[in-house]
Amino acid sequence: MTTRVIIYTDGACRGNPGPGGWGALLRYGDHVRELCGAEVQTTNNRMELMGAIQALEALTRCSSIDLYTDSQYVIKGISEWLPAWIKRSWRTAGKAPVKNVDLWQRLHAATLNHDVRWHWVKGHSGVPDNEIVDGLANAAIDRMHNEASQLET
Repeated sequence: MTTRVIIYTDGACRGNPGPGGWGALLRYGDHVRELCGAEVQTTNNRMELMGAIQALEALTRCSSIDLYTDSQYVIKGISEWLPAWIKRSWRTAGKAPVKNVDLWQRLHAATLNHDVRWHWVKGHSGVPDNEIVDGLANAAIDRMHNEASQLET
């Protein structure tokens, strides 16, 4: 029997580049798992990708997944651009190296054992689980700043 999982992911960045965070919420039946993390110097796109990567990598069995993100970058990248990048050895149509190739390759690998359906949701529009992951991403940045401040004192 295939496990059915609902995932919401988000990324946040204060400055671009700047300190950033990602959040993910995984729902499996009555079980809920929240994940988040932060980086000192990053971009919003990298944090959006990390939310999806970390959520998928957290799964321990093959699953049927509905993944919701408010990132057009992630949605278009995974559904439109990725197949062509792979055919062109991770080059864009203009023959330039794909930006964030390390994360795109990791995301691609994380999807291989799952049936993932990707959904775009409008950010900051009151969708409860999307608001939760936005809060997780921002809380991760705050926690990172607080820990850094404590180390300085």
